[in-house]
Amino acid sequence: MDAITSKAGQAPAAGARPVPMKKVLLVDDHALFSQGLAGLIRQEGLAESVVIASTVEGASDLLVRQDDFQLILLDIALQGETGLALLPRLASHREPPPVVIISSSEDEATVRAAQAAGASGFLAKSAGRSALVSMVRSVSRGERYFPGGNDPVAPGLSLTPRQMDVLLLLAQGFPNKRICQSLNLTEHTVKTHLKAIFTQLGVHNRTECVNLARARGWL
Repeated sequence: MDAITSKAGQAPAAGARPVPMKKVLLVDDHALFSQGLAGLIRQEGLAESVVIASTVEGASDLLVRQDDFQLILLDIALQGETGLALLPRLASHREPPPVVIISSSEDEATVRAAQAAGASGFLAKSAGRSALVSMVRSVSRGERYFPGGNDPVAPGLSLTPRQMDVLLLLAQGFPNKRICQSLNLTEHTVKTHLKAIFTQLGVHNRTECVNLARARGWL
């Protein structure tokens, strides 16, 4: 069973600060981490209920059946599809909840990829309680939460979010077949995105592409 629901056991005391969110979806395939984070969210009074899914597919199914999530906490490094593959699927939802990426990779390229994919925030897994509280309260107010503020992804960046996803995986050394599997795209679509990226950068191969993208601050 892919989903686990965790609820607060006690009602807030009289005069306590109201819970920012009723229901949060946590997508992470490390059971100890996800259960620990769900417990911490409840302890800090940040949400009444946390539902855990371990895959993009499981999260998608939950979002189809339950439309009352107010926040999605999403790990990138999931088994099977990359977590970023969930973001395009949210486009079909009338009012998709904000998505905050939680990741053990804290490098700038990962943060930029999260921004380009349309995430509302980024929280490193090494962050402490205060950062978690700040993030949830910021997002509950409709604000974005990224390390160093909300600067644009990169000056002059004209890639689409999906092209940025492809570029990030390309920079990690993924072959086309693995990119297809991670993003749930056909090989033709991946090749089309790569051609568009190469054209934007004026390069002719993968190595030149990654090197120039890094030099321009896209990665």
